[in-house]
Amino acid sequence: MLQQFLLVAGAHFLALLSPGPDFFLILRYAIAQGRARAALVCAGVTLANALFIGLAWFGLMALDGLTGLFAVLQWAGCGFLLYMGWLFIRHAGNRQLVTGGDTGPAPGQPLGAFGAGLASGLLNPKNGLFYASLFAVLNSQGTPESVQGLYALWMVGVVLGWDLLVVWLASQQALMRRFGNKLAHIERLAGVLLVLLAFGVIASQLPH
Repeated sequence: MLQQFLLVAGAHFLALLSPGPDFFLILRYAIAQGRARAALVCAGVTLANALFIGLAWFGLMALDGLTGLFAVLQWAGCGFLLYMGWLFIRHAGNRQLVTGGDTGPAPGQPLGAFGAGLASGLLNPKNGLFYASLFAVLNSQGTPESVQGLYALWMVGVVLGWDLLVVWLASQQALMRRFGNKLAHIERLAGVLLVLLAFGVIASQLPH
């Protein structure tokens, strides 16, 4: 179980490290509006992720009795993880981090910052597909529901913690440069872990 946790937690965290729309939105607010507003964006992004995680967990629990549909979802999730892993490996290092310069106007109301984070998280289809795939993997390996619940809580906490760390990193130019220099390696490692998760599903479904 510890080995599974390390693989799932590692893949999830490394996927977070790869900059996406949420990352750049938080970075933009931190630079243009300050830490307080950026923290509200983090809260919105975290809530969006929590909703996707909850839907993935409870949705797959509800589908568990529908054997055929559940198996299709598991294989679809496996395919998506393979696809995501391939994208991470193929495009590693293609995106550049920008920590200064013109960030453009940002909403001035606190509710606007929270709403922007929530919308960014909810409108990114990769978030929902990623969590659905991840929990499909866990279900295929017979992971107890209580353990999956702990994984869900862990992932919500990690999303919030990482996003708040991004807010702090935005004010640390030297650290942001170092992070950007290591980004290609981080994305390749994330891709490898996602592929390993997918192959774990394939191995568990093969006749013994």
